[in-house]
Amino acid sequence: MLERFRLDDRVALVTGAGSGLGRRFAVALAMAGAEVVLCGRRREPLEATAAAVEAEQGRTRVLPMDVTDRASVTPVFDELAAVGRIPDIIVCNAGVARPDSALTLSEQDWQATIETNLSGCWRVAQIAAQRLADAGRPGAIVNVGSILGQRVAGSLSAYAASKAGLEHLTRALALEWAAHDIRVNALAPGYIDTEMNRAFFETEAGQRMIRRIPQKRLGAPEDLDGALWLLVSDAGRYITGTTIAVDGGHRQSSL
Repeated sequence: MLERFRLDDRVALVTGAGSGLGRRFAVALAMAGAEVVLCGRRREPLEATAAAVEAEQGRTRVLPMDVTDRASVTPVFDELAAVGRIPDIIVCNAGVARPDSALTLSEQDWQATIETNLSGCWRVAQIAAQRLADAGRPGAIVNVGSILGQRVAGSLSAYAASKAGLEHLTRALALEWAAHDIRVNALAPGYIDTEMNRAFFETEAGQRMIRRIPQKRLGAPEDLDGALWLLVSDAGRYITGTTIAVDGGHRQSSL
């Protein structure tokens, strides 16, 4: 049964792979046997992720990409096609958060958040699905959402709206692309311990938030591995249009 979780001979493309959860997703996919294409705006962080993947005996390619620009996304798929590699696993992880009160949030910050978190995922998923459908090949797309797509928090209106939209987009794409044997699901992490948020969770406000999580702890990046492997492997071949939350029960905490 464990062989159904293996990803040997698969090509996985991860956006936002230069740090945080994107780096962990890349390592986890490589551990399961996939060749991993690392995408992000800056090459240096991607090279660091490549080193982490190769430390696990994984195979990588580093191809910079800006998900907000179709002229940056398409050439990556062209370059892979030129060497006979069509990604059949896509992890749309690139995202930004620009906290601000909804009363003072700038138009620029709203647009940047929606463009990256929602439109960027649509853009990468569409191009990937077009290539797979043209080749008559199955695929698995995972959009990385958040529990804030289902609940809200202060000063994160743009982020929450983008992630809620991403969940609905996931369902819409799953419906349309099932005929092409392309599965589309979402992974919704709760609060995960990463370098980006570690300083906040060491504060009293951060500690209060941790105490509201039913498991009384932050998630570790590797806590997402199992859900990711399920959604992209043959073990989850009949799962499409769903969102798996990995949040220590946070969404169930009482108001």
